Amino acid sequence: MDEHSKTLIPAKSPARLPSWLGIPVRVLALTFVGTLLSFAVTLLIAILGTGTVSLLRRVHPDMRIAYRYIALPTALITALVLCALATASEIRHFRQGKTLKAIERLS
Repeated sequence: MDEHSKTLIPAKSPARLPSWLGIPVRVLALTFVGTLLSFAVTLLIAILGTGTVSLLRRVHPDMRIAYRYIALPTALITALVLCALATASEIRHFRQGKTLKAIERLS
């Protein structure tokens, strides 16, 4: 290799220390987006199901059922589960990053 090509190789940058401040932000963002997605998908399925049942029974569809009794409770349960899983994952990621940073300092 000539000298010019050696300068094009990027230097390895040290990993930055993870911070506690980012954990709640990432957990809340993931929980919020996951809850909205869960609500939207569940509501679509509930509306289709409510419409199908009302066609089969030959009555007017009551869409309040889709919102109140299907989509909203499902989204709330999903929010609780996502919040717990995201918190556990972010804490594990934080501790792993802290350990790797300590190992990097030793070597």
